[in-house]
Amino acid sequence: MKVSVFNTKPYDRQFLGRANGDRHELLFLDPRLMPETAPLADGSEAVCAFVNDDLGRATIERLAEGGVKFVAMRCAGFNNVDLDAAKQHGIRVARVPAYAPAGVAEHAVALMLGLNRRLYRAYNRVREGNFALGGLLGFEMHGKTAGVVGTGKIGAACARILLGFGMKVLAFDTQPSDELTKAGVEYVELDDLLRNSDVITLHVPLMEQTHHMIDRRALGLVRKGVMLINTSRGGLIDTDAAIAGLKDGTLGSLGLDVYEEEDGLFFEDHSSAIMGDDTFARLLTFPNVLITGHQAFFTEEAMTNIAGTTIDNLNAFATDGRSDNEVGGS
Repeated sequence: MKVSVFNTKPYDRQFLGRANGDRHELLFLDPRLMPETAPLADGSEAVCAFVNDDLGRATIERLAEGGVKFVAMRCAGFNNVDLDAAKQHGIRVARVPAYAPAGVAEHAVALMLGLNRRLYRAYNRVREGNFALGGLLGFEMHGKTAGVVGTGKIGAACARILLGFGMKVLAFDTQPSDELTKAGVEYVELDDLLRNSDVITLHVPLMEQTHHMIDRRALGLVRKGVMLINTSRGGLIDTDAAIAGLKDGTLGSLGLDVYEEEDGLFFEDHSSAIMGDDTFARLLTFPNVLITGHQAFFTEEAMTNIAGTTIDNLNAFATDGRSDNEVGGS
């Protein structure tokens, strides 16, 4: 089966090529998938796309015109896919539902530790021969309260790590886990979690109900100086509200691996360009903000699992016309 793989980087070619062998004809393309680049897939039965590709209605319609019948997302999220349009055009969509939850959870905790112990500031100081400790004061996470919003596989992994630190862990999820409850996690309503947590970490998918779930109202409930971590989807946080919270001290620190306007920004080298996003540039001015470029998933294990499941989805479609990991339905 011919597959157009969009938005590819050297590591995508490496891991997908290894997982594929010679089963499918993979056409690796550098551009992001969007209406303007969709014609590159003409003649392909399937496309493989990533989290920051544009699979809105216009793209779906153009893919259908070119004969595409299957979209294999090499990620868990699919909020960038117009599932209604895909269904109308008979295009099935599959994703990688879980690939390495421990890796994302570990990255969330790395952001917590980096912010708390000012590791980035300490690193730069030592390189300049400055060994003064002023401004590097942190706190012991042991005995503090962590709020885990969403306890799917990633949130559950994060909760277990934080329990191991000796933290009290509060959690919010529409489907509480008996296993986590037995481990010592206490499920509460979201507002109660916001009011009582010293550290809040987000692990829910982006959908209409969760868009800007951390907004001015939510930040009006938190403890002053709370640490907020987001390794899920940028749209969970109202960035303007977060900046206001940083300015007035409501947010003591902010750790982001995702950003709501990251499309066209993350996954590329812009080091020689002027930063065009004023909001993102503003975030970078705060000394208590630590941002990574959507790398929480980026481990050897995760990339191997993503590639393997993506190829499995393509195999299933080529053989049976469907995949067990489909979303939306056709």
